[in-house]
Amino acid sequence: MEIKMKPVAIVHNSRIEASDDFWGSVISEITLEDDIPTEAFNNIEQFSHLEIIYYFDQADNASLVYSGRPRGNPAYPEMGIFGQRKKDRPNHIGLCMIELLEHNGRAIKVKYLDAIDGTPVLDIKPVFREFNKRGETNQPEWVADLMKEYWL
Repeated sequence: MEIKMKPVAIVHNSRIEASDDFWGSVISEITLEDDIPTEAFNNIEQFSHLEIIYYFDQADNASLVYSGRPRGNPAYPEMGIFGQRKKDRPNHIGLCMIELLEHNGRAIKVKYLDAIDGTPVLDIKPVFREFNKRGETNQPEWVADLMKEYWL
């Protein structure tokens, strides 16, 4: 089975290279592609948070992995790709829950998006409380160490 998608929007920001940390000060503008009508953003400002599904278009297929230590750190356990969030995944899909700062016509301004300038956006969904986690979230201790400077 082949799945074909095309971007609905493009990310614009100051980050031109993928890096692992310091995304907290990055403000991004997401602009609709020309074939997507402006009305697709109607009343989006009623939501404080959105989920952005995007494509790691600059990820190298030769770098694809199915397991490994997160960030190659020997202090972290060997994890399958579906137990980590790295870009070198089978389908190069990224997902991020962001804060919506502003809506202006064909563009939205957002914070907490870890996508570089020019990244194609595949979909945008509002965050509903009813879709958020149920119960307590469990994660291994190494995740907090890995993420300690991510959103600084």
